[in-house]
Amino acid sequence: MSLTSFFPAKFLPSSMNPRDRTSDPLSHLRFALETMPGSRKYVFTPATRAEILSELYEAFWGPYAHLSSQVQTPAEVQASLGFAGAGKEELVHLGVNVRTYLRRGRAVFSRDCALDDSCVMCSRCFHATDHSDHNEAWRSPLECTFHPIFKSPTPKPPTKPLSDEIPPVKNYPHRVSVPPELNEIMHRTIGYALDFLLDTLDYSPDEPSVPANEADLRLQASADPMMKDQYCVVLWNDEKHSFDEVITLLCDATGRTREDASTVVHRIDEQGREIIEMNTNVARLLEMAQSITQIDLGVTIRRAYDTFREQVAAVIIEWLLDLTRSRLGTDTLILREVMAAELLSPRKRESGSYNQSIQAIPEVPSPTRLDMMFLYHTRLWKKPRLSLKEIYASVISLSRDHKLAIAGHFANVYHRVIDAYLLVDREAETSIKYFALQLFTVPSVAAHIVRNHKLVSRLLSIITAFFTNQIEDKHIVHPPARSATLDIDSFPFKSKRFMPVFSDLRYLCHTEPVQRLIAHNHEYIAQFAKTCQLFMCVNPNKRAVTNHVEYETDAWISVFNVTLSLSRVIKVYGEAFSRATVAELVSAISTVIHHIMMVCTFTDEQLDATKFPHVVFHNVEFGDVAYRIIQFDVLDGWVSFHHSLHWLLSELFKHVDKLSEQSLQEIGLSSLREILLREVSEQAIMTVIDFPLRVLVMIAQIRTGLWVRNGFAIRGQLLHYRDYMLRELCYDQDLFMVQTALIILDPNTVIVTILDRFGLLGYFSGAFLHSSYEAPQLASMVEEFFYIIITITSETGNASRMNIAQAVRREIVHALAMGPCSYSDLVKRVAERLVEDVCFERVLKEVANFKPPESTTDFGVYELKDEAFDEVNPFFYHYTRNKREEVENILRTRLSKKTGVADPVIVPKPMGLESGPYSIIPSAFESEALLQVMFYAIYNILVVTESSGAPPPSAEAILDQVLHLAMLALVERAVVFSHLSAIKCFDEGRNLIDILCALEHNDKYKSYKPRVEWILGEMAKHVPQEVNSRRRVIDTSHVAPPDPADAKKKAAKARQEAIMQQMKAQQASFAINFDDADDDDDEDMEEAQEEHVSHGTCIVCQEELTSTRPFGTLGLVQPSRLIRRHPDSHNMYLNEALQTAVSMDRVAHSPTPTFPPPHSDVLVGKNPSQSGFDGFPAAYTRFGLHASVCSHMMHLDCFQVYSVSIRQRHRGQATRNHPESIPRKEYICPLCKSLGNVILPVVAPSKTTLNQVPFPDWIRAAGIGILKSKPDPLLDSLQFRNGTGEFVFWSAQDSGYSAAMRNTDRWEGMDIAKMVDTIMGVSKSLSQQTRHLRDRPEPEAGERGAGIYVPEELVGYTIAEIEIAQRGVNAFSGLVVDGLSEPQTRMIRGLLVALTKLAALHFKGRPDEGREAVRQAIIKRLLPEWSRTSLTSFSYPLLLRDPFTVLVETAAVAPDMLRHVLILTYYACLARTVIGLVYVLNKTRSFATMQIPRRTNEDIFGDVRMFFMSVVRHSPVFEHTATLVFETFGEARIEKLLYAFTLPFLRRAAILCRAILPSAFPTPQFAADEPCEYNRLLAMLNVPPLSDLPNQDTLQNALSGWCAHYGHSHAASQLNCGVVLDYPAIYRLARLPLVLDNLFGMHDKALVCARCNTTPADVAICLICGTTCCMQSDCCTESNWGECNMHTRECGGAIGVYFLVKRCSLLYLYAASGTFAQSPYLDAHGEADISMRRGRRQYLHHARWEDIRRTWLTHGIPTMIARKLEGTLDSGGWETL
Repeated sequence: MSLTSFFPAKFLPSSMNPRDRTSDPLSHLRFALETMPGSRKYVFTPATRAEILSELYEAFWGPYAHLSSQVQTPAEVQASLGFAGAGKEELVHLGVNVRTYLRRGRAVFSRDCALDDSCVMCSRCFHATDHSDHNEAWRSPLECTFHPIFKSPTPKPPTKPLSDEIPPVKNYPHRVSVPPELNEIMHRTIGYALDFLLDTLDYSPDEPSVPANEADLRLQASADPMMKDQYCVVLWNDEKHSFDEVITLLCDATGRTREDASTVVHRIDEQGREIIEMNTNVARLLEMAQSITQIDLGVTIRRAYDTFREQVAAVIIEWLLDLTRSRLGTDTLILREVMAAELLSPRKRESGSYNQSIQAIPEVPSPTRLDMMFLYHTRLWKKPRLSLKEIYASVISLSRDHKLAIAGHFANVYHRVIDAYLLVDREAETSIKYFALQLFTVPSVAAHIVRNHKLVSRLLSIITAFFTNQIEDKHIVHPPARSATLDIDSFPFKSKRFMPVFSDLRYLCHTEPVQRLIAHNHEYIAQFAKTCQLFMCVNPNKRAVTNHVEYETDAWISVFNVTLSLSRVIKVYGEAFSRATVAELVSAISTVIHHIMMVCTFTDEQLDATKFPHVVFHNVEFGDVAYRIIQFDVLDGWVSFHHSLHWLLSELFKHVDKLSEQSLQEIGLSSLREILLREVSEQAIMTVIDFPLRVLVMIAQIRTGLWVRNGFAIRGQLLHYRDYMLRELCYDQDLFMVQTALIILDPNTVIVTILDRFGLLGYFSGAFLHSSYEAPQLASMVEEFFYIIITITSETGNASRMNIAQAVRREIVHALAMGPCSYSDLVKRVAERLVEDVCFERVLKEVANFKPPESTTDFGVYELKDEAFDEVNPFFYHYTRNKREEVENILRTRLSKKTGVADPVIVPKPMGLESGPYSIIPSAFESEALLQVMFYAIYNILVVTESSGAPPPSAEAILDQVLHLAMLALVERAVVFSHLSAIKCFDEGRNLIDILCALEHNDKYKSYKPRVEWILGEMAKHVPQEVNSRRRVIDTSHVAPPDPADAKKKAAKARQEAIMQQMKAQQASFAINFDDADDDDDEDMEEAQEEHVSHGTCIVCQEELTSTRPFGTLGLVQPSRLIRRHPDSHNMYLNEALQTAVSMDRVAHSPTPTFPPPHSDVLVGKNPSQSGFDGFPAAYTRFGLHASVCSHMMHLDCFQVYSVSIRQRHRGQATRNHPESIPRKEYICPLCKSLGNVILPVVAPSKTTLNQVPFPDWIRAAGIGILKSKPDPLLDSLQFRNGTGEFVFWSAQDSGYSAAMRNTDRWEGMDIAKMVDTIMGVSKSLSQQTRHLRDRPEPEAGERGAGIYVPEELVGYTIAEIEIAQRGVNAFSGLVVDGLSEPQTRMIRGLLVALTKLAALHFKGRPDEGREAVRQAIIKRLLPEWSRTSLTSFSYPLLLRDPFTVLVETAAVAPDMLRHVLILTYYACLARTVIGLVYVLNKTRSFATMQIPRRTNEDIFGDVRMFFMSVVRHSPVFEHTATLVFETFGEARIEKLLYAFTLPFLRRAAILCRAILPSAFPTPQFAADEPCEYNRLLAMLNVPPLSDLPNQDTLQNALSGWCAHYGHSHAASQLNCGVVLDYPAIYRLARLPLVLDNLFGMHDKALVCARCNTTPADVAICLICGTTCCMQSDCCTESNWGECNMHTRECGGAIGVYFLVKRCSLLYLYAASGTFAQSPYLDAHGEADISMRRGRRQYLHHARWEDIRRTWLTHGIPTMIARKLEGTLDSGGWETL
């Protein structure tokens, strides 16, 4: 087989002449690399890199070096050629691993069917597997098409360390035979490359540092044989400093330009480090380096020789990585096998240039190259580190043997890796320590390294030595000195890097084989107990009695982080003993108790003797019985929250199946008590139990307020200790230890001990006062005491070894019993271990109903199913008092509805433990001590109530608890408890039954009567005589006499009702009389109304808005590019036009999409559009100005005062990012905080009546009127010279405007002029900035008529956008105009008034203010006989103007002829649409557009062909094109397009007419089977349809003239006669996939930034056009503007809407400000997941997506941003929001 079968032959020639080469390519490589630093003068260039790669490949191929590549690496060449499948996904082979290296930023999936939380899948495998039946990989068969199941017996883990010689992978079907000579050359070359790498790194420092002086610098170890004084300053990457900060520093330190510095900083970020200076001026270099270190940047100064070699080493690593990605023919394994063999071989010191002083590894006598690579990893920088990790990953994926071998070597040096990670490494993120995750989570690997390399033991010793601060020379001491103690203020506790070390230990111990090792080998529990012992009683607290703690340290936070991390490992260790035998479990319990006793008895001097005195016992008497218990006062002693050994013991006690009597009998024991008493005395057991009990008492005292002088630190510890997510790691463990005491010790002793710790022995012996507790504190402590007692006597979770599913169900049921809540709130109430379990969501669906979010602000909630309420225990131990009472009320209400009983009793359920050591817990209810506690709890309350006349503090809570305890006793031990209650007497010879009978009829505690009755009733079943003789029976046969107070209340109520009836009668009589008077004065009132019309009140001064003081409505004029032109040559958009609904104001009823979407919809959404996001191309938009109002009004003088106040606020808050911009004349509405920049005049609807003359007669009369009229030079001078018929005074930049305004003092309507001036000021400013966006012919700046044409690009544009926003909005029984708001119509009238006043400015001397002159000019423009005569200047064809603009001009100056002009402009619109369609369809392929079988609107359009051809017949070329178009597309499609493109004109005309003359254009009434929207609008506007054109001679003449004018112009100059139509369909945003994770699966150009041609680290998708941008990335910035801001200018103009993919949020931009908003995606639980912190799958929510679209359509983005900025006093810019 020739070598060409191994490798493609498309390579460049060698860089050297073959005659100049030595016979051995490897010798030549060695010579080249050794001499290269000097020959290159230490300057590393791209050419140097290319030469090194060339040398490496030539040495690698030996005699075949002529095939080597200089430029492209083999993997790149192979992929580009598709050689042997290269560049595609790896081939699938049964039993052979398919590797996928998951680089940073790549989307992965983690499902709850995984073995552990470290298992993830790439998106390719995730979408190829079936997750339909489980929540979501590897416990269940997935049937992945890329990983077929290979069933083979699982080999046993090796029992001794593996050999480094690993055979090739077996049964690989695509092997190629490699000549032995080539095989040897490959091995030697890779081996030499690795040795060169290690030789270089021998001299590299472990961490960046700068020598103190020149002498120290020259003493640095170096491989340079010449020891030249040429040095390099190298700057290292970190994640703490910003780009801008480092760029500025480089400019100052090195004198670089900002551009050069930016390039260097980007290379540092990409590569990990960069040389910033190289020369021989050592003093200068030292000064530079030391100045850089001042801001804690990593910097080194090294000899240039060494630095050059390090750069060579980086290229070698790059080459090695490329080899692992390459293949020989079809063989993808052989190169990786060679790599593995050389990595696992010993290092050969052939080069002679290595550091003799390098440290050896004592634990590894003959280290391999791999061992040294692991150790030297910290000496490398970012990119080489990541490349090496990928190389290792490619090697371990070869086979199981390779994985075990690599893991063994990693375990050998793991302690040194941890040393570097914890103590040295600046870039912990790329540390090789994280390679552990890929190894330790594999069960076979974990078993191998734990058994054969003792890694668990080593990890425990690392933890011990590190936290006792046994650190020397940047190494953690091994073995650690056992006498060392913890110092919580030392560096280790402050370090944030220790958490992954505990995670490694947890991952190792979590695997099944290691769990068995722990269970069956006693040394593991012994070693772990010794480590836990170290953290016993750490950071104790003592109550501050008189003075507040002066300095509140935050060291407790570090301590909690450490002990909770340890506690998670404790959980895993405890679970391991489920696999142990009974004897092994008993041995483990004995070991842990032994270590606890060593601590408690000061055997190992672990505790501080000054804080923890020796345990002392004392005698106490309670209920005539003496008890010998431990003496300790929590109020006066030191107590720690942290008892790790107790937590471990608690975990061991949870294996109740192995601690049952039957199980223990197998090893000759009878009970758990016997196990303990065999090892220690009963007093020792009391000592063990006492420590967790002290914590519980301390918690009670903190909650009671006895520790307030200890400050926030003690509250913070309490919150952590009892936190829902963490409590099962600590608090629940301590509770369980106290519960265990009940089955080991005498319950009386346990209860008395608890009472003694709580300081309540006296209270429950009849004393009402306490020496340390005030009355409220005493009551609170009693309440806390009962909480503990109820918990330990009724809690069954651990006592019954409840399985995980049952525990999850119980937690969910009790969390949701308080009411519906969101998923996030739910998981905050449940322990994290339960939430992370695979069964959590399955159980949640079983017990709760999900209510999906409906509105935009809504979120999904879970509601407990009714049947699940039966499982709720109101005294559940995770409830606080308030929650318990809340749940109790909910349960009572539910039970009352169910049973019909007004005040039902909730009877507690029995524990239900039939077997196991904890089944004897209910015997505690036979305790006399507990009976005495119950008696005095009620007795004391009754006595205090009777003496003071009011219930004492917490009386209700205490009675709730006592009665519940009594009910529990009756449920569990009814007979014994009843007899004991009758026999045992206490104060005054009374027993519990006496007290209960007294409570039963106590008026102050009536609410407890049903429960007391139930208790007495149950007791009466067993001691009837005792109960009945004491109960007081109330005789209800006689009716009690009426209460005088009640009688008074009833009489008062009757009087009140009589007075109310009398008032109602008077009101009715007054209303009748008033109506009569009103009828008489109707005419007077109407006259008064005409004189005095109010528009509400001014929002500033609150005075009425009338005509006596000028006022206006607040508005915003903003630039807009919303209106879309119909793109030609885009079939997709033409199909959308063909598919538009016949009625835009009627929405076909479609059900709201279900959320989350069904599985079938998710499958459909897996393949997003390959071309992007279907956004609308930004090039096809039309610029204009959009006006909007907020509905609030203000006096003009108030507005001026308010404007001054805004400027004062800006001066007073100079650093704030204000919501408005003064240069842009912006303000925010004082009431609704909407953004504004103008004030519009407010006028009532016009009372002008329409001209009722028939249309033909009106046309004739208009022509005659023009003939009779005199020439008007003034008017002629005020019209555009280009023949469009437009008026210069309606242009935003008209040079005559300012001169006309200067004379407004002589002009009536001065106040309106000021309002108009606000509009013109803003319009002029925007017009000056946007000339490049307007394609309308207009004069140059400075001439008359320059700038934006206000009737078209402000008024017409605004009405068009109002119409667009109403598309698809249901108008129900009306028309589109009926959906307009009053502020919108008021705004349109205000804009038209502004137009009227602008015209009047130039005709001041005329009575009609020039209306008649402008009217005649409009008519001349419309009538073709005047347009084309030489007497007028209308050379511009009418059909090239927007007809709607002419209608707006008419509404402003001559509303009476609106209907006639409307008819003309509608037909002009029809003709213009035909011309536009010819342009569009001529570029469109017919077969790609939708077919329409037949015409549906003949009644509207009549003979479409005739009309179509008559429009175009005046230009032969155009007529020929139109004929082809019509023949190609057919009459049905042409008619549908005419309908779609002209319907918007009718809708806009209806809006305009209704706003200006609402009474003249009412909504007609239609029959039940109403016509289409087109017909309804024609009827409303009284416009004859096109089908009636044959009967309209006047219209035919007009049309003929317009078309002839256009046709002649077209024939003369085809280029300037194009007509572009507006897009007629409903406007949509870019299309996002239904499922968010489909975005991450895109490997095409959809997620590539067009500007930098890379996939952004933080992707922003423009929702307007679908373009991908870099979000807050330094690569695409210009002049401090990011790419999103720059793209906004090109796309949305002033506004931008972006979806930030990885942040999972929206970004709104407007004119240099912006805000973030919630994402349209919600997870399956109906919640937003900002930045995907929770990482759940997310789905597009229809209501939220529609809300974003409406915000964009209605131009609400500026106001949204202003409101967000106004709501915060922000000095850091909006980006910090």
